[in-house]
Amino acid sequence: MGCAGFLFVFSLYSLFLMDVSTAQMPGFVSVDCGGSNNFTDEIGLEWSPDNYMLTGDIVNIVVANETRKQYKTLRSFPADDNKYCYTFNVVSRTRYLIRATFLYGNFDNNNVYPKFDISFGPTRWATIVISDANTIELQELIFLATDPTISVCLSNATTGQPFISTLELRQFNGSIYFNQFESQFYLSVSARINFGAESDKPVRFPDDPFDRIWESDSVRKANYLVDVAPGTEKISTQMPIDVSRDEWPPQKVMQTAVVGRNGSLTYRLNLDGFPAPGWAFCYFAEIEDLGPSDARKFRFMLPGAPDLSKAVVNIQENAQGQYRLYEPGYYNISLPFVLSFRFGRTSDSTMGPLLNALEVNRYLKKSDGSADGPVLAAIALSYKSFKWANEGGDPCIPAPCKLSGKNLSGTIPVEFTKLGGLVELWLDNNSLSGPIPDFSGCPNLKIIHLEDNRLNGELPSSLADLSKLRELYIQNNLLAGTIPSGLLNKDLSLNYTGNAGLHKEKGGSHKNIIIGTSVAAAVMLIATITYFLLLKGKKKPPRKGESQHNLPPQKLASSLGDTNAEAAHYFTLAEIKDTTNNFERRIGSGGFGVVYYGRLPDGKEIAVKRLTNDSFQGKREFTNEVRPLTLGGGINWIKRLEIAEDAAKGIDYLHTGCVPAIIHRDLKTSNILLDKNMRAKVSDFGLSKLAVDGASHVSSIVRGTVGYLDPEYVFLLFLFLSLGVCSIISIGIATICLAKLHIESGDLQGIIDPALHEYDIQSMWKIAEKALMCVQPHGSMRPWMSEVIKEIQDALAIERGAEAVREGSSDEISRRSAHSSLNLGSLDIGSSDHRYLAIDESIARPTAR
Repeated sequence: MGCAGFLFVFSLYSLFLMDVSTAQMPGFVSVDCGGSNNFTDEIGLEWSPDNYMLTGDIVNIVVANETRKQYKTLRSFPADDNKYCYTFNVVSRTRYLIRATFLYGNFDNNNVYPKFDISFGPTRWATIVISDANTIELQELIFLATDPTISVCLSNATTGQPFISTLELRQFNGSIYFNQFESQFYLSVSARINFGAESDKPVRFPDDPFDRIWESDSVRKANYLVDVAPGTEKISTQMPIDVSRDEWPPQKVMQTAVVGRNGSLTYRLNLDGFPAPGWAFCYFAEIEDLGPSDARKFRFMLPGAPDLSKAVVNIQENAQGQYRLYEPGYYNISLPFVLSFRFGRTSDSTMGPLLNALEVNRYLKKSDGSADGPVLAAIALSYKSFKWANEGGDPCIPAPCKLSGKNLSGTIPVEFTKLGGLVELWLDNNSLSGPIPDFSGCPNLKIIHLEDNRLNGELPSSLADLSKLRELYIQNNLLAGTIPSGLLNKDLSLNYTGNAGLHKEKGGSHKNIIIGTSVAAAVMLIATITYFLLLKGKKKPPRKGESQHNLPPQKLASSLGDTNAEAAHYFTLAEIKDTTNNFERRIGSGGFGVVYYGRLPDGKEIAVKRLTNDSFQGKREFTNEVRPLTLGGGINWIKRLEIAEDAAKGIDYLHTGCVPAIIHRDLKTSNILLDKNMRAKVSDFGLSKLAVDGASHVSSIVRGTVGYLDPEYVFLLFLFLSLGVCSIISIGIATICLAKLHIESGDLQGIIDPALHEYDIQSMWKIAEKALMCVQPHGSMRPWMSEVIKEIQDALAIERGAEAVREGSSDEISRRSAHSSLNLGSLDIGSSDHRYLAIDESIARPTAR
């Protein structure tokens, strides 16, 4: 973004706009991404192709049981640092719904499920994670248009390629979805449910004139509307419902409902993106004929929020009649990831509670984007004949400005020197000439690539004033003169070779920097020792696509004598012999080697495992190794999460921080060691293997421990980087496969360790559901280790917040508790003007939990 501390991206504005006035209905646009012609679908919506897009590939797909024409094609984009955007004309000060759908269909024939970001203008909207090739992923956003155009962009693919199937824009009328926070927040749709639905099919256009999608409560999926109370019954009517107020829900939705004949309605469902502040409303209409002495009164109950149950709902009285809409709810309420709620009959009610529909939206904070946008637009305009200048996007995601090899000529555009948010500038491998300009206007620059051009003149001394500059590559140009001493004295990776006239001052020296990757010290020690032994002292090859001359030659510093815990160290065989006194003291052994005691010069004790040629691992050893670690006492849930986090970080480093990547291949409980502070260290690299450079798998003989092995690895003899994922969560929940039915049916309590007494069920659900993903049969369906770490950290954040509440930390409670700011009174059932329970007027914005 434009201010300091935010990473800046260079991407370019799309030149293509779509005129809303061409849609069939006012404000309706339906884009068939990858389509070839206009058509009208089976429900009467008109679709048009996106053939105005200059970038991306059109792919035809075939998905079983999917006959809709808009899902026969898609458009995919390169997995690079650009944003690829669709731009629409809209009417300012009007509310809209924007919907994006994604049907993978194995379009790339790789079965590598894509994961990428979708953004709405400069605001990151969501991360699209494909977990099934034949299931449509859907994202919806409700917004108030403040500009004449809006854009939806795809970017940041971490696996596979970004792609999109459809884009739909729907205009609302009047004050529908008005809220006091809309100038600062969007509404990201989390749940819109039709209760009492007569089939699994959703309700949408033409039944809903605004084409919202109301999902059926009959759909069956994991933790979706489970824990249904006994006595719950579906009812319906053919009578017309007066819905002409508030959010105008469709009549078809309001003509069905569920009733709690035994006095209660209970449900539980997951809310994507929560815990978070949200917008939540219920839709009621009395569709049963009540007798003269009958009354239907009930309360809404949310665990942990007793104040919310003060309001009494009397549908017929609140709606001022039968078959009329009544819509109570909250404009500002913090909800958990797993929402458990109940409607309970009051003591003076003769009828059980009734519910027609429910809608929950999450507040998504708007981003203002980068102040450098107009500058970048000017640069794109000057190169408008180039394809890269029409790739679309805006400068608001964290990626570098990469224009390497784009056939740029002439001098470096002066506009680049005005980009205050610029972090990385890549202009290498072009035909740029003239002097290097003054980049003082780019105080956030960290990396500059200007190599392989025809730049001349002297090296500007102002470069030394860029306090954040860490890498400067200017090799293979026509530069001359003396390198400014300020650059030589900086902690800077500088390459100036291939400039015959450029030289250092006499006696000058360049302070070399060795950059390491932070990781837990013990994990790094074991990993790098093993890596060094496996390579038998061979020189580390360069990364694929990286020329060795790009970096100045540097001698790796020995870790001995300087054991910085935050740096990666390489040990020579001689150094290892010194630390172990020539492998003198044997302290243990495993199926594949002997473990020796060692001590570094600073006194730090280490264990070194030396591989042997005659080692083996039998069934008896396996039985011993899977035996749970004896820890001398119970471990609470937070400590277990911290151990899992430590282990996951260690494995993630091996997968992504080492070049080439290291695959552990035998990750299990006995190979995760705990120090005296209960910090986890990954150990036993006897079965580890180096990944092939540039590939995500290596062919191998099956190795490892039964019960922790990737099933694909066993049967296909391919070792995926997601193998560690299967093990890391299996360690946390060893019986996860047996527990699957419990989790999917919502019975989490049935598999929780009875020794655990204090925990937040929300964090348990996060781990359990990620665990289900980690034991998917296909590696491409499992999350990356970084995703597992994120879920563990989210669960820890929930637990620490709950722990602070239990311990009575007022500061922590005030920061984390949403309900502390709610001031709720009973609902005035005699007035139809009160649509929501009262919220403290001092709240200026949705309050984070």
